[in-house]
Amino acid sequence: MRTTLALAAGKAARVASRLRGGGSALPGLVAERIDPKVLAHTLGSLPRGVVVVSGTNGKTTTTKMLVALLRAHDLEVFTNPTGSNFTRGVISSLLGEVGLSGRLRADIAVVELDEAHALHFAAQVPPEHALLLNVARDQLDRFAEIDHTARLLTTLASATSRGLVLNADDSFISRIRDHAAPGVQVDWFGVDPSIADRLPELQEADVRFEAAQERPEPGDEDALLLPADDGRTLTVRFPGEGIADVGPLQLRQRGLAAMINATAASAMARQLLGADFSAERAAQALSTVSPPFGRGEVIDAGGAPLELVLVKNPAGFTVALGTYGSEPVSTMVAINDNYADGRDVSWLYDVSFESLRGQGVALTSGVRAWDMALRLRYDGVEVDGVEPDLDAALDRFLAQNTGRPSRIFCTYTAMMQLRRRLGDRFGLARFGEDPQP
Repeated sequence: MRTTLALAAGKAARVASRLRGGGSALPGLVAERIDPKVLAHTLGSLPRGVVVVSGTNGKTTTTKMLVALLRAHDLEVFTNPTGSNFTRGVISSLLGEVGLSGRLRADIAVVELDEAHALHFAAQVPPEHALLLNVARDQLDRFAEIDHTARLLTTLASATSRGLVLNADDSFISRIRDHAAPGVQVDWFGVDPSIADRLPELQEADVRFEAAQERPEPGDEDALLLPADDGRTLTVRFPGEGIADVGPLQLRQRGLAAMINATAASAMARQLLGADFSAERAAQALSTVSPPFGRGEVIDAGGAPLELVLVKNPAGFTVALGTYGSEPVSTMVAINDNYADGRDVSWLYDVSFESLRGQGVALTSGVRAWDMALRLRYDGVEVDGVEPDLDAALDRFLAQNTGRPSRIFCTYTAMMQLRRRLGDRFGLARFGEDPQP
């Protein structure tokens, strides 16, 4: 009865929230307050259990890719597609798919979870599988130092009952294998040794221990990324005899980071499906996944492409600049320091912006617009204008670039506000209503 009441109240809050145009987590908060065990009552008995995807970078993209892979193999999958990766965000996603009885029509759940909230989730619904991506300096004022983030993910792995897929190239993650419960299958994903020299741009290096440099040897079931020379095509290679590689294929999302996310998703799908895993279906599924909101998403802004690129820590911004920074398109940078972004933006001084010198930056915006302009000036990047108000900045930027390709690098809350305004202006799907399966 309590679960039914919680779901009814949450559904009512969901309707009210949508009428007001936002609030992806509020309905879940309402339901959770009424029944703190609502997750256990709805997700606790799925036939194939629950998969948790967590880590500092790439959770939303990897989750979307993994869901596409499993659906391509005819599984009914529940997920939290909005990127609201707290427990209440998962509950909010549930409310649209579950009846008042609490029965969910799904074979398996694949949920993206924030490093800290993954533990709250696991306390209610212990996951059967976990895919752990990486550990980087991200919002240290929220999560404390980097070792604390690694400990959170280690605790999550310890609570996982059947299988783990870990990043072989991230020493913070690879050490977690020693904490897997007895009988838990551990598989790896990583890059092919031929491109190992590109890893420093993607991740934190932990040089305090000799073991940090020891990369696990790949096994038959492990997935390795092998990108082509064109920078757009990739193959996910499985070393085992008789296991077909996935690809060659091209993703809709550009960059090495997206390729690694595809490799991670393939490794997890292979672990879940075993002999039923089809490389052909996997390649087709990955090639059709559109970028999630703001993560390299390309918007038709009045006949010209506008690319939104989320940046939130030194590694992520460095990778984004390496992928996009030297292209001759008009650029705007929008930096907020709200709670969801992290209050301390000193991490911007660990990013090199030299790739932007050639074309400069048309506009900086957000709460820290002036700070961003100053940081760019230190690297010799000319800034044409500063407009802290995001709405006014977007209008100005679009007016200046009518009919021309453009790009905006933005932190999380800046991305959300800009994407909402772009959606209203150009009739795009709302946040959480992505039409891509």
